[in-house]
Amino acid sequence: MAVCALIGVGIMAGVDEIVFHQILGWHHFYDRSVASIGLLSDGLLHTAELLALVAGFFLFADLRRRDALSRSHARAGVFLGLGGFQLFDGIVDHKVLRLHQIRYGVDVTPYDVLWNIAGLVLLLIGMVLAVRAQRRHRSA
Repeated sequence: MAVCALIGVGIMAGVDEIVFHQILGWHHFYDRSVASIGLLSDGLLHTAELLALVAGFFLFADLRRRDALSRSHARAGVFLGLGGFQLFDGIVDHKVLRLHQIRYGVDVTPYDVLWNIAGLVLLLIGMVLAVRAQRRHRSA
């Protein structure tokens, strides 16, 4: 499950970086400095995202090769990683560390609420899938 959670983190980091940082241009990973530092921080986030995906998929392939992969645990792990990243970003990066906001020049409250609710929903889906996977594993 942890291997696929790593993949989920990489996927959500990629979605965040591509959609909100590049396509929409709403923010950089670190917005408390000049634009060049913001771009550098986006590059570092992109590097970390790619490393998480590459490492996760190598570990995933190893699990498959050893016939040790549980598809139900894998699905749970992906959702746990997706939701975990999103909630961490929304709570820690946005509010605690104040590295960046979702968007500037508008009331961020609806954006924060939607971002964190979406992360919580993904995390809850992962938890439900993990419980189901564990039950299947025990009964098998």
